[in-house]
Amino acid sequence: MRGYLRDAALMAAATGASRIFGLVRDAAIANRFGTTAAYDAFVVAFFVPHLLRRLLAEGALSTGFIPAYTASLVESDDAERLASNVLSLLLLLFPVVVALGIWLAPTYVSFLASGFAPEKLKETVALARILFPFIALMGVSSVLMGILNAHRRFFLPALAPVLFNVGMILGATVLAPLFSTRPIAGLAVGALIGGTGQLLLQVPAVLRLGIRFRFTLWPVHPGVRRMLRVMAPAVLALAVTQINLLVDNKLASHLGDGGISALQYATRLFQLPLGVFAVSVASALLPRIAAAASRRQQQELASHVRHGLLATTFVLLPAAVGLALVSREVIATLFEHGRFAASDTLRTATVLMAYTLGIVPYGLTYVLARAFYGVGRVGYPLVALSLAVATNIGCDLLFVGTMREAGLALATSLAGIVNAAVLAYGLRRSLRFASEDALQWGKIALGAGLLAATVLPVRLSLVASPTPVRLAVCVAVGIAAYTLFSLASGLHRLVIDRGEDPLA
Repeated sequence: MRGYLRDAALMAAATGASRIFGLVRDAAIANRFGTTAAYDAFVVAFFVPHLLRRLLAEGALSTGFIPAYTASLVESDDAERLASNVLSLLLLLFPVVVALGIWLAPTYVSFLASGFAPEKLKETVALARILFPFIALMGVSSVLMGILNAHRRFFLPALAPVLFNVGMILGATVLAPLFSTRPIAGLAVGALIGGTGQLLLQVPAVLRLGIRFRFTLWPVHPGVRRMLRVMAPAVLALAVTQINLLVDNKLASHLGDGGISALQYATRLFQLPLGVFAVSVASALLPRIAAAASRRQQQELASHVRHGLLATTFVLLPAAVGLALVSREVIATLFEHGRFAASDTLRTATVLMAYTLGIVPYGLTYVLARAFYGVGRVGYPLVALSLAVATNIGCDLLFVGTMREAGLALATSLAGIVNAAVLAYGLRRSLRFASEDALQWGKIALGAGLLAATVLPVRLSLVASPTPVRLAVCVAVGIAAYTLFSLASGLHRLVIDRGEDPLA
């Protein structure tokens, strides 16, 4: 395979390895902590560092850095100075951010978890102070990832989160028992160890590109200003997105112990297909979109985005259907051991089923948003996100009283549908969808329907079998049915890129 699908496949393979370790991590956490008050506290404590990671690191920073760095490579060949300038500025910024995060922990934790009991709130503040340096590790790591991606090195940056997951696994299994009075603190320390590993893994690869860091604050590279022009609305857009999570966690904090934990476990599985494929496709597209925009190759840019949307749907729609059908089996197989009880399985599986409605829309959003950022139309995604957030908050309040955590998940899915629809509407003229595209989407929907019609009777016939056996058979049957249909209908060509990459 050539072109961006080759890069997306490499990223998907590396991300898949990372997500497998992520599932092991979540299983280890479930075994040690279950859906308990301690894990609720950890999730809330990690919320703000993770939020800033999305805003300032892997989200807006990489979204702004990659187009600016790529343009410097194409137009002026001084990308190394831009990278040094950005890293130097971050070395000054992040110590201040970390100090403020530690100092203000009691304030923002009290706001985020207003439903927590005083002792649980105190534990959350202590964990937040341990975890806050994580944002600095991820900020520098994201710049290194951006450099590697701009040079079409996708595999290693996508593999790096494996080390973060390894750190968390060590935290749950090795460090937690060492903190005899507060085992959850061991998990927090493991997160910092994993973040350090994720950063250090990428350093040798950047050095092999011949890039050498020089502390440079002045003069400010023109690319930094270009970054800030993209980052400012991107930060706002991502901040709007995080309001969804903030509202969800705040409402879930009033549902008793385990509400936030159930959302967290289900979210991990909801994000699994998105992280493995949708993010890989979108990340592989971004430098190509940026290069095409710099060279004014509008036709090639539109072709990349259309193909990315189809390829994303080809993978995510059957994944969403299959995950909805076997949600209970997946949760039970992965998590139902140790302190994670059968009642926790039912609670979490109900949340997961509601999340599956949003898998395809969120996958399309990743690709569509990269198209806007790549061509410099950074304001429109903010409008789309604002409408999505309004939908999420309204549906949260409407559903939480009767559906509890599942209502919050359903609201998130409906918000994703609104976001994707508004973004697609904004690109309708630029992308020039053809009748052939509609035919391909129809085939994908038919294939997903065939998967459901094949898996459901198999699942029902194996109801007396052990849960892992039932899950394995259903997954095998579903993959076989969809693969055979894809080969017969020609859909498989969506993920076999036979042409040259015009932007390579």
